[in-house]
Amino acid sequence: MASSSCGGDTARLLACRDGKAAAHLKLASVFVIFITSVVGISLPVMLARIFQGRPSYDKVVLIIKCFAAGVILSTSLVHVLPEAFAALSDCHVASRHPWKDFPFSGLVTLIGVLLALLVDLTASSHVDSHSITPPYTPVRGQEEFPTDPKKSAEFRVETAVLSVSCHDRQGEELQVKVKQRLVSQVLEIGIIFHSVIIGVTMGMSQNQCTIRPLIAALSFHQIFEGLGLGGCIAQAGFSFATTTYMCFMFAVTTPMGIVLGMIIFSATGYDDSSANALIMEGLLGSLSSGILIYMALVDLIAVDFFHNKMMASTPFLKKASYIALTLGSISMSILAIWA
Repeated sequence: MASSSCGGDTARLLACRDGKAAAHLKLASVFVIFITSVVGISLPVMLARIFQGRPSYDKVVLIIKCFAAGVILSTSLVHVLPEAFAALSDCHVASRHPWKDFPFSGLVTLIGVLLALLVDLTASSHVDSHSITPPYTPVRGQEEFPTDPKKSAEFRVETAVLSVSCHDRQGEELQVKVKQRLVSQVLEIGIIFHSVIIGVTMGMSQNQCTIRPLIAALSFHQIFEGLGLGGCIAQAGFSFATTTYMCFMFAVTTPMGIVLGMIIFSATGYDDSSANALIMEGLLGSLSSGILIYMALVDLIAVDFFHNKMMASTPFLKKASYIALTLGSISMSILAIWA
């Protein structure tokens, strides 16, 4: 959302810069964007709960998650990264040292990818080292224990194999669930970074000609981004309280960013075209872009398309999931025309 220009139409810019009108628009946008964010993130969560317990539940959640992965990948590559690059390439920033000497947007994006990988590795190691073996449960009752010595030995071997297999399967399911929850939480952190940047930049802007179309564009933006995050939250199987908290945090982040941007402008006089604001926008945008790229490609797309047994055994589901991934990417990419 770096919108400053060093040699643009000065008369038009001055006509659009109306602080009072811009403040009214921003206050209206706080409520509009909050409502659309709630709708976007709640929809996949409610669909998952409606289908829960039905035979198609796992398939519906998987397709929602693939659509979500497409939205998140497009958000990082089509929205966040170009905006971060534009902010650090702005003439107010690029004329300074060291910003004109090095591609900091790419570097900070790389740091975001490595940081997400470090969190992933650390959390996975913690889960592996603290995994709890489920208590032993007998496969057969005492009355079924054979009396013949030969059959008794075979029975003990069979029971041991079944018990180990059951324990391994339960342990694997537990690790997958913990992994899904970790992915959802790290993903929300990356999206919150992005939402704060959007909100603060819009809150600092005094250009009513820019704010007016942004309200509609960001409303759709929040709906699709909410669908993305909500799909991951739905699959992770959080408790009702945790799900509500995560949905609420996503819904309020952009409105809070707008209010924070208005406060920053009132206190400092910095608007969205000042060099300091552009540098902060570029660095935070690059960092969140790296986190989102890693999460979309590694923890969402790669896990579902290459390590999901249900998708591997159902060719139709794999095709449907790929179509959902493509539709999610296209839907979010089209919004880049306006925001």
